[in-house]
Amino acid sequence: MALLLEHEFKPLPADKQIETLPFLEAVAHLPPFFDCLGAPIVYSPVKADLTGNIKKIRAVYDSNPAKFKTLQNILEVEKEMHGSAWPKTGATLALMWLKRGLKFMLVLLQSISDGEQDEEHPNLIRVNAMKAYEIALKKYHGWMLQKLFMGSVYALPYKSDLLKALEKGKEVKEEESIEKIHQFLSRVTPILDAIYEMYTKMNAELSYKA
Repeated sequence: MALLLEHEFKPLPADKQIETLPFLEAVAHLPPFFDCLGAPIVYSPVKADLTGNIKKIRAVYDSNPAKFKTLQNILEVEKEMHGSAWPKTGATLALMWLKRGLKFMLVLLQSISDGEQDEEHPNLIRVNAMKAYEIALKKYHGWMLQKLFMGSVYALPYKSDLLKALEKGKEVKEEESIEKIHQFLSRVTPILDAIYEMYTKMNAELSYKA
């Protein structure tokens, strides 16, 4: 899975402290995933949002790498720094939206690798995309964005075309591609779960609609 395994994520340490720089370097390779989904009217903004949030977090990290060594450091320092404006500000807000975009991606891939499908149309990925949207993004989107997304599922590529795009055009057996998706998910899911857990523990999660 050339696109997904291009840059490895560091394993989640026992203390769940995620180092900022290696995380950002690994995640910076993932926005092109959304090019593979077609429907540019929907997924180009998602890709741009992901890329923009990575840049915002990187700018905060670069301002003081020692102070912002871990993602938890970022939330803790910004909470102190921004007072009542926190968490709807700075890298804390950027990471909040970044994790949601990643969650959509991971749930979609997990659903495909688990073999969930429309029995009548097994090569379509609408079922998988709808599940990912319901879990990761829908409750944070207003009515217009929800309608836009619901319409976009009819423009999604076939599963076979998505897997080929993730292999950067190489012809690979489906089971090999699915195994690579498993590898990717086994590395990234614990990291994303730890980020969600951190936001819950620090009461940094916001529910406003975009």
